[in-house]
Amino acid sequence: MTLVIGLTGGIASGKSTVSQMIKEKGIRVVDADIIAKEAVSKESAALHQIVQTFGEEVLLPNGELNRQQLGTIIFSDEEKRKQLNAIVHPEVRKEMLEQRDEGVSNNETFVVLDIPLLFESKLEGLVDRIIVVYTTPELQLSRLMNRNDLSEEEALNRIQSQQSLEEKCQKADRVIENTKDLAFMRKQLENILNEWEHTDK
Repeated sequence: MTLVIGLTGGIASGKSTVSQMIKEKGIRVVDADIIAKEAVSKESAALHQIVQTFGEEVLLPNGELNRQQLGTIIFSDEEKRKQLNAIVHPEVRKEMLEQRDEGVSNNETFVVLDIPLLFESKLEGLVDRIIVVYTTPELQLSRLMNRNDLSEEEALNRIQSQQSLEEKCQKADRVIENTKDLAFMRKQLENILNEWEHTDK
């Protein structure tokens, strides 16, 4: 019987690093971000809706989505963020469920749904157990500023557009702390997977 695990965290918390570690173990990872990018690919129905909603300024000269421009719009305006989610989320959910169900029908031990906004989008019902990747607010802020070349205000806007990591940790079945090195994270992940592989689902 397959155990479906939800993997989530906050922006710049280290979730993608854990996701990569899971893939390296040969476990199926259904990545919401990758599916979302495909959903808004050039000439897709979702991209057409986005342009109708937000205007031509969210397109690059080659007709692809200008993610940076769209990000600037939605991270400072909750109403616009909701409009975008209403366009993209149904497409993403449908594809995620198809990939999840394929893993279950293959009787794989684990299928991991990597969903950044698992709690915000109320998708807990898609999974059996939830892992949250946690880091301190200070590390999260500095990582995001450095990674995305953002000002402190821009970075805080993006962090505050999500539920706090503390709240997410309270709802998780297990928490992986990203406060030291990669070996520390890998060990926590292995302990969780070993435990769950040998317990009743």
